[in-house]
Amino acid sequence: MAKLTPAQITKVSQWVAEGSTLSVIQGRLSSELGISMTFLDVRFLVDDLNLTLQEKEEPKKAEAVVEELPPTEAAGVDATEPAAPADAVPVGPSNVKVEIDALAREATMVSGSVTFSDGQLADWYIDMEGRPGVVPRVPGYRPSQPDIADFQTKLDLVLRQSGY
Repeated sequence: MAKLTPAQITKVSQWVAEGSTLSVIQGRLSSELGISMTFLDVRFLVDDLNLTLQEKEEPKKAEAVVEELPPTEAAGVDATEPAAPADAVPVGPSNVKVEIDALAREATMVSGSVTFSDGQLADWYIDMEGRPGVVPRVPGYRPSQPDIADFQTKLDLVLRQSGY
């Protein structure tokens, strides 16, 4: 790993304070200071200088959205509260239902089915390499963007509840 001068260390500290990511710091070391370092070396440099990278807020907001959905709604189970039964008229894509197969299909880690808000069915899977896929049962069918977003959120919750 390259030795940095005190002036260079000060620049790295400023970049971290500005909220730069490791990859941004790596790029700036190369372009501004002419120092070529691997990503891992940059990570060690930041650690050695006792600098703390600033966390991004976007992932936390995404988690908050996931946590706001009641688990019973995400699993496609009727809610017990009369104010929000599962068979109520949906507003937007709230009628998307996701189910996991008891036995995963061949060549998949996990699989299941999804019913979109317009009643169309599709099969979903995550293959052995972790790649997701959705196969509509009606050729050429494409769900709406709100349905896709709702499907992704509910799939995440159903998989977490099932231990995946």
